[in-house]
Amino acid sequence: MTRSGIGFDSHRLEAGRRLVLGGVEIEDAEAGLAGHSDADVLTHAVIDALLGAAGLGDIGQHFPDTDERWRDADSLELLRAAVAMVREAGYAPANVDATVACEAPKLAPFRDGMRARLAEAAGLDPAALNVKFTTGERRRFVGLDERRATVGTPPL
Repeated sequence: MTRSGIGFDSHRLEAGRRLVLGGVEIEDAEAGLAGHSDADVLTHAVIDALLGAAGLGDIGQHFPDTDERWRDADSLELLRAAVAMVREAGYAPANVDATVACEAPKLAPFRDGMRARLAEAAGLDPAALNVKFTTGERRRFVGLDERRATVGTPPL
């Protein structure tokens, strides 16, 4: 039986924070994503997709932002834990396809690193994990005047 899941995450940008996406730190970013953990929205969306496909809820149920254990957590470690939960439930990830929508910075130079780090944490061959990038063409769902990173499919 093939199961699929959809993940989505969004955080606001905050000066003075590291910008981490797919386990890769984006150097020279003007700001990072605010959050309880490292706020890696790409990895969080992948976690939610895998948990959802296995019927295991969402990232907030397993790694709540009210729990100090997860403060500044490395999201790749959370992904490894989520994959273990999925496997314990009798499922195994087969592939992942993710889209990051943000106005800036340009992420293409970081694609291979993101794919490799996410694939390793998910126990997948890098060829089974794809990461795409798009902008919102300055439409509000991604950010008109403010810059936001959003992963997943925006609401219509």
